[in-house]
Amino acid sequence: MPSTVAQATAKNARKKAGLALSMERVLEECDHASVDFGADPVHDLRVALRRCRSMADGLLVMDPNPAWKQMKKAGKRLFRELGELRDAQVMEEWVQRLGNPDDPVTNALLQFLAGREAHLKQQAALALQEFDRKQWRRWITSLPRRAARMRTGSALFKHLALERWTEAYELQRQALRNRSQIGFHRLRIGLKRFRYIVENFLPEQHTAWSGDLKELQDLLGEVHDLDVLWATALQVSVFPDPESRSKWHSRILEERALRIEKYRSKMLGKASLWQVWRGQLPVGKQIESAALSRLKLWASFLDPDFKHSLHVARLALQLYDTLPVKQTPADSEPTDQRAILQVAALLHDIGRSKREKGHHKATCNLIERLTPPLSWSKEKMRWVGIVARYHRGALPGVGQKMLLGLTPGQRQSVQKLAGILRLANAFDADRNGHIQRLEVHAQNGFLEIAAQGYSPHHRIAESVAAARHLLETIYRQPLMVKPLRTTKPKLEARS
Repeated sequence: MPSTVAQATAKNARKKAGLALSMERVLEECDHASVDFGADPVHDLRVALRRCRSMADGLLVMDPNPAWKQMKKAGKRLFRELGELRDAQVMEEWVQRLGNPDDPVTNALLQFLAGREAHLKQQAALALQEFDRKQWRRWITSLPRRAARMRTGSALFKHLALERWTEAYELQRQALRNRSQIGFHRLRIGLKRFRYIVENFLPEQHTAWSGDLKELQDLLGEVHDLDVLWATALQVSVFPDPESRSKWHSRILEERALRIEKYRSKMLGKASLWQVWRGQLPVGKQIESAALSRLKLWASFLDPDFKHSLHVARLALQLYDTLPVKQTPADSEPTDQRAILQVAALLHDIGRSKREKGHHKATCNLIERLTPPLSWSKEKMRWVGIVARYHRGALPGVGQKMLLGLTPGQRQSVQKLAGILRLANAFDADRNGHIQRLEVHAQNGFLEIAAQGYSPHHRIAESVAAARHLLETIYRQPLMVKPLRTTKPKLEARS
């Protein structure tokens, strides 16, 4: 049995791991950097801040709590000022590497950069004074608790890494096609965002990929440094003649080309690192499953009674699966309407996090602002928002603003899905999950819904009666609700 002291030490170590450890590191590096804002302390503080800000970026995708944005904003100015100072310090290193001590261009650049560095150190010192350490310490206590709800190494973070992989891969295609400075700069940022997700949330992949990711980041970072150096040299007019200008430009282009070629050797072809990384990220149905899990988790942080929404989603799918098929969706309608209904049901009450009255409208606004996860388009999420919007309140009629621009077939699909959601929500109006199973049967001239646990004398019967109207309008048939009779299994006769 481990001793009490050992258990306490292990528990304390777990508390200080991950986000908490990174946030503590920021405060430590603040003290180191404040001495003289030397190159190494500035770099270390930027790395510590960057790690916390990048973790907040990843967690904000899952958890919409405003504290993540506030934490990012708190370190934004300090991070920016340190970035400008670090750029000046790095340029000094490049000038010393590329130039000769007796070269007038070298001396002019170093003199300019020395003056700039002194000014930027003053700016960084002011930003450090304004950095609210007390608030940062409060976040060290609260934010890691929220982060603990999202398990590192899970399919959710692999899905997020695949999003970043997809974005960065497309940025490489653009950069290599146009070969512009801005193209490679955007590629550097895209690859950095992918690296941060792996580094912060996928420990197994980070162990295997960290060396390559760092090398590639350094290569693209140095390309950026060289571009900034050349732009600065032109801006301050340090070249006494065309010959010196041409000489320095050739040196910078040569160093830049070497790094781009090394990057290309690792990142092009069937055996490129892109394909190595892609092989350990979700594929096919895994992508769709992880996207749904992400939406569920996001909703659970907002919905004050998410258990109810989970139950409504189950009932809504039971209705969808047993209702008669009205027609094959037209080309202008999404074919995966079942998934749209499921997500609309899961998200239909998130607006309660903003307000109770009119929460269905707040729900729609939140969904509209949400960046769709990979495998979901903006258009599909728009449908989710519309269906969730009409789970209560006004009926989705022709005059509604939300339906402007939809074809008659699209409106009918929205009305059907909203009608199903309304009815499923009504079956759990008392929020106790009492009704567990629904079945729909087409009878002569009407639709019959058999509901396990339903009683016409129960108080939810009134809610069900009001909610069924929209589906009756769509199907142009009366809709009758009755209890679902369950047969008990017969006991085997004893011998």
